[in-house]
Amino acid sequence: MTEQNFHRFGGASRYVLDEELAKIVNVSMALEMPLLLKGEPGTGKTMLAHAIAESLEMPLIILNVKSSMKLVEALYQYDTLTRLNDSRFADSTRDVSNISDYIRMGKIGQAFVADQRTVLLIDEIDKADTDFQDDMLDVLDQMQFDIMEIDLTVKARCRPVIIITSNAKKDLSDPFLGRCNFHHIAFPDPDIMRRIIAVHFPDLSDELAHATINAFYRLRKVEGVEKKPATRELLNWVRALQADPDFRTEALSDGTLPYLGVLFKKSSDLEKAALVEAS
Repeated sequence: MTEQNFHRFGGASRYVLDEELAKIVNVSMALEMPLLLKGEPGTGKTMLAHAIAESLEMPLIILNVKSSMKLVEALYQYDTLTRLNDSRFADSTRDVSNISDYIRMGKIGQAFVADQRTVLLIDEIDKADTDFQDDMLDVLDQMQFDIMEIDLTVKARCRPVIIITSNAKKDLSDPFLGRCNFHHIAFPDPDIMRRIIAVHFPDLSDELAHATINAFYRLRKVEGVEKKPATRELLNWVRALQADPDFRTEALSDGTLPYLGVLFKKSSDLEKAALVEAS
């Protein structure tokens, strides 16, 4: 691998960054260790990787982990079907014996063969089984993997900045946790949320911002809600309110909250929220 220059991350244009998170990001880059982020949806785990890539002008590669995913899929794929079809139907001048032509890099493989340093986001690692998690970190520790079909070892040209997210739906193994730096991103408090809204809606009046945030946190306290509205829903709610020419700010405090369906995506949650607001 080529020698890495250490660049400091200090935030991005549309990401509100607290000092503690900035420190752990920079320490992880300096130590060349994966950074594991936990927190409920809407806390900015995924967007942090986007912000790092923007700030440090690095390409972003995203591996969306699925429950059925095998590690080899994240490393590379051998397209046997296309090779079979080429051998049967393609022009006879094509050499199908060259298996390398049918190897496609997965997301981790793409980060390894990139000509410049990348940000590699491994999103929702808790969906994968323990073997996937531990074997993946072996690859990331060694910065290399083997393509068995062509007896080739792929070594990373540049060590990527690795961000791993977890929604804490399933426990991660102790060996996995021991090989990552860790940071829990708490759900934004009203002051931080005001800063987030200001980034996305710089011309929003203080009155509307204050009323919207108060209503949002009031709704998050409704008991029995299965999926609380998160930051994304709040931003979409503000957009919906702004798009309605008949909207009155007073509606946010008089028990007639509009567009609750933007905040709550489950019928039972929507009913609970509407009932509480009407009472």
